[in-house]
Amino acid sequence: MRTISLIFALLLTLTLSAQDIQWMSFEDAVAMTKNEGNTKKVFIDVYTDWCGWCKKMDKDTFQNPEVAKYMQENFYMVKFDAEGEEPIDFDGRTFEYVPSGRRGYHQLAAALLQNRLSYPTVVFLDENMKMLSPVPGYQKVQPFMQIARYFGDNVYKEQDWKSYAGIGK
Repeated sequence: MRTISLIFALLLTLTLSAQDIQWMSFEDAVAMTKNEGNTKKVFIDVYTDWCGWCKKMDKDTFQNPEVAKYMQENFYMVKFDAEGEEPIDFDGRTFEYVPSGRRGYHQLAAALLQNRLSYPTVVFLDENMKMLSPVPGYQKVQPFMQIARYFGDNVYKEQDWKSYAGIGK
């Protein structure tokens, strides 16, 4: 009986400590940034259904409790399918799906990724939906958190990336 109670307590603790990211649509994030007093930035995970590294980043990085907690507190979290076919109105323009080759792409994905369609790529936008930076490639937890804090804690306003990250020292 004591073993069952211990297992139950452990499972309850693990369940309570896990925090899932609450993903939203791009349109919902845009609407949230327009709320008076908004201080959150926008984070966009640009992915495709066929991208194995995107799935690995979902599992290994975004499901990490430290990542989930920090990101939920500081960003509106958007998952954006780079091959989605629904038109999106943003910033006075309609972005649409463009059939191309076997798959095609969404114009908003191309705009966010500065026409470098590589997956996974995450994109950081400020509180006013202005581009801070796209970050291409799979990111493990610690490098991802360093990048997220650079933007989330507004370090980018005071310090360039190279000095913050200790590159070239």
